[in-house]
Amino acid sequence: MKKPPLPLEEAQARLLSLAEPLPVEWADIPDALGRYLAEPLTARRTQPPADLSAMDGYAVVPSDMAGPWRVIGESAAGHPFEGTVSGAEAVRIATGAVMPAGADAVILQEDLQREGDRIELTGEPPSPPGKHIRRRGMDFTDGAEIMPAGTRIGPAQAALAISAGHKQLPLRRKPRLVVIDSGDELSADCEACAPHQIPASNGVMLASLAASVPAEIGRLGPVADNMDALAAVLKQAENADVIVTSGGASVGDHDLIRPALEAWGAEIDFWRVAIKPGKPILVARRGRQLILGLPGNPVSSHVTAFLFLLPVLRALLGAAEPLPSRIVTRLAEPLKPGGSRREFLRAYWNGSTIAPQMVQDSGALAALAASNALIDRNAGAPEGHAGDEVTAFLLENGGTA
Repeated sequence: MKKPPLPLEEAQARLLSLAEPLPVEWADIPDALGRYLAEPLTARRTQPPADLSAMDGYAVVPSDMAGPWRVIGESAAGHPFEGTVSGAEAVRIATGAVMPAGADAVILQEDLQREGDRIELTGEPPSPPGKHIRRRGMDFTDGAEIMPAGTRIGPAQAALAISAGHKQLPLRRKPRLVVIDSGDELSADCEACAPHQIPASNGVMLASLAASVPAEIGRLGPVADNMDALAAVLKQAENADVIVTSGGASVGDHDLIRPALEAWGAEIDFWRVAIKPGKPILVARRGRQLILGLPGNPVSSHVTAFLFLLPVLRALLGAAEPLPSRIVTRLAEPLKPGGSRREFLRAYWNGSTIAPQMVQDSGALAALAASNALIDRNAGAPEGHAGDEVTAFLLENGGTA
């Protein structure tokens, strides 16, 4: 008896349970962007390393906030004042400069009037006195954990690591991914496409999606719908950590991905997930290699890659949260009741409301390209009204209003 399609979360959990994080390597920070920490990161220095002024003004003794004061020197960023400040004395100080010894308050320059070396208060002194001071260790201290394992390294995280004294970071090796297009109907040349053919666009789409993770990506195909051709291309992918195929994963006479994988020695873990588009997704394993058989329809391929391929690549890289995150937003217009399967509707989110595309066919690339989100629609969902809350995933397509 044929097994029913798996629920989405069960299928994702089964796939991620197969994904063993890849070996750890140390990489220079420019090569770390988009990857995930394999170990917690601790600071090798204290930031700020001393009390610093947060504003331009004058550093004074907190017990003498009424003035007037005599200016005895200057503290600039990178050039601290070497002396000590006493009562009735002040040091001109710039933003980011070290607080002079004895001073523990900064009066803003716009609250003072200066004539020669004499300054007088014309506005309000800071309350509390240390209001405009960045204290030593405010950001982090030497030895403190600044990022846990599994943190994604983006621009801010890279800057934090460098500020904490790190040139290199412990990361998982980039996964080696091979993308395979299959189908007799595919033409490798979109400018010389016969009437019975369609351009092979899924390979570029899937490789581009995976590049956001990041991974080392190779492409093979398009491959003909026959066992010998599929066996040859699978042999070329023997060193991949992940193989993703597009097309041939369904139940037609020419859908040969499943038997080709079994003949190659792969063990099928599951096949078919209760979602639309993308029901005939296949997940298999051959040793440490993971194989995802995605549908050939371009929208189905994109949606299943978003829900399965990208999470498994993140898991191999050691991501703490490999699954895509949802947003809660409101419908801009009504929605028909949900069907028999959980559906992911291509949609455009304008930052406050979301509108589904008029065309939801799994072959409609124009609607997909105009979308920047997927509405997550439960099976049997009631009719939706404008203003109703819905959950959605944000895509990186761009899209247009």
